[in-house]
Amino acid sequence: MQEPNQYLATRLRALRKERGWSLDRCASETGVSKAMLGQIERGESSPTVATLWKIAGGFKTSLSSFLEPTPEPHPGPLYRQADTLRQQPAGDGMLVAPLFPFENRFGFEMLELTLLPGYERRSEPHESGVIEHVIVQKGEMELLLEGQWQPLAPGAAVRFHADQPHGYRNPGPVPAVFYNLIHYPKP
Repeated sequence: MQEPNQYLATRLRALRKERGWSLDRCASETGVSKAMLGQIERGESSPTVATLWKIAGGFKTSLSSFLEPTPEPHPGPLYRQADTLRQQPAGDGMLVAPLFPFENRFGFEMLELTLLPGYERRSEPHESGVIEHVIVQKGEMELLLEGQWQPLAPGAAVRFHADQPHGYRNPGPVPAVFYNLIHYPKP
């Protein structure tokens, strides 16, 4: 398996070429600077999760599609282990484990996200029709919805329309771990 930065570089370059986009057009669509996109494509930069979300949003694709290849369809069970999948893009305070990367046939991706103490991330709206499901596994966190931070404890589950501003933060002293199932509308 390729290193995460190399896979991201290859995937970004391939998607851009597939769409016939220049770096300028890619920057315009994603809101990420041409310089940063060039660094990512050359494997010289580890973008934050926020930057990866901007890139995924600009291409109208899933976050997990930039983290690892889509698993090959197979008839039996697919076993995944979060400990072996967990990554920390650019050391920005959020760890990401793509438990089930996006597959068109299912229409969703499932991530395990770990918010380190003090981490806060405000997310731009995703594509229209994107729905997120957040299930807190351990620790305590807060979810920003409709302009208000909502406290969530272990076992809490929330479903919301992610085509509006939202965010995640961990104001506590220990990591907060949650599962995020993101459903994308059919194109």
